[in-house]
Amino acid sequence: AQVIGGGAVGLAIARQWFKHAAGRKKWSGGNGDQFAEFRGLYYGADSLKTKLCIRGREMLYDLCQKHDIPHRNMGKWIVAQTDEQLEELVKVNNFTRSIEGVPTRFVSTEEAVKEEPYVRAKTGILESSTTGIIDSHSYMQFLLGDLEDRGGDVALHSPVVRIAPVRGEGSGGWEITTRDKSSGEDNTFTSEVVINSAGLGACNINNMILPPDRHQTQYYAKGNYFSYPPSTPSTKHLIYPAPEPGLGGLGTHLTLDISGRIRFGPDVEWVDSPDDLEVNDARLPQAIEQIKKFLPDIKEDAIQPDYAGIRPKLGKNAAVATGKAFQDFVIRNEKGYLGFVNLLGIESPGLTSSLAIAEMVETLLYR
Repeated sequence: AQVIGGGAVGLAIARQWFKHAAGRKKWSGGNGDQFAEFRGLYYGADSLKTKLCIRGREMLYDLCQKHDIPHRNMGKWIVAQTDEQLEELVKVNNFTRSIEGVPTRFVSTEEAVKEEPYVRAKTGILESSTTGIIDSHSYMQFLLGDLEDRGGDVALHSPVVRIAPVRGEGSGGWEITTRDKSSGEDNTFTSEVVINSAGLGACNINNMILPPDRHQTQYYAKGNYFSYPPSTPSTKHLIYPAPEPGLGGLGTHLTLDISGRIRFGPDVEWVDSPDDLEVNDARLPQAIEQIKKFLPDIKEDAIQPDYAGIRPKLGKNAAVATGKAFQDFVIRNEKGYLGFVNLLGIESPGLTSSLAIAEMVETLLYR
């Protein structure tokens, strides 16, 4: 099988493939490097995002503990400033009670003042005690090393430029052409199975294989992050604003990296290119406005542009919760195209879900 995509999900799929079948072949392209949070409180109970996030979180904690991958189970506070936001927290709490594996509780005012004196929450705080952070670079380095130890081959900086069936619609396998970014030379090979885990490029791969009426349009949601070097104000938990219906993301929140450094973000900025990774300074005033709602003592002039990332969306109205605009992960065998497993819209909580996604892909291929 050829796995197209060398991010956390692609590497996890390839590693899973080699764990249970000696001699399988694998190709992967692309890379990534950032810290990340475990999360997943905002999606429908029956959604793939919820199911895979819960299963993936358990697997990820186990893997990190077993192989000493840097991580911290620090918990997350979701803070409400208005009665409307408190209603959203109540909805989240009711939702978590309906599923297993996602414990939440409301934090009292007394406990909040003691635990997080710098954090403002006018109407309520909901805590997720199982939320944590991971050094995703170390995680992907482990996946890569484990894959190579099992005999897997990785080809970075080799984008796919063409995919065609050997005959029929995949019945004779797939002919895949990649292009070496350094030399510009093309390399063509065949595979019985193609697994599209290309992330930001997944719709391009989809459109190389499927007919026009099944083509997908990729939308790019840029998230700008800002760092905060001072030691105060500080927090022990990740701090999120309460969800607001209709937003394409979770709002500007406070996250921490493994060393304890604060970052704020991401916002949602629609861009035309997946390569538009320069932090947009013009977004800083809006971010500060959001940050001061839950961290009022922040030193505004100390907040600095840090980095930006792009999330692959299948629609510009994709909301974080249930409803007409909600967009779930797409993970499926494409009907009529033998040996083609398609993964589209794999954004947050994709890293948390990565090991569970790998399990699911293997099940799709061998059920």
